[in-house]
Amino acid sequence: MLDVLQLKHTVNRMPLEKVRTTVEELQLEGIVTEGKTPFSRVHFNTCFAEIEALLQRAGYHRQLDVVGYQGQAYAMFDPTRWEAVEVLRWLKEFVEEAQSKTLSR
Repeated sequence: MLDVLQLKHTVNRMPLEKVRTTVEELQLEGIVTEGKTPFSRVHFNTCFAEIEALLQRAGYHRQLDVVGYQGQAYAMFDPTRWEAVEVLRWLKEFVEEAQSKTLSR
């Protein structure tokens, strides 16, 4: 596993093109899930400030927050547009739907 300094270095050196889709989604919907971001949960736990700075360099200048659901999924969101509880409910449904699809195969 990477140490904190390596994770921060990775985020700080990440090309802006890699996060533009995330920025566009945040600007449109105000919420973006794990599958649409280049960051892992470990990134958020160790270098959230660096992620915010990278997104600002890519053109997203609003406040940002992150929530996770039982270690299975996370979402970044604009807290001026979404309540954390709403995002958690949405993530719960997202995870449960994905699990039911997997079980039905």
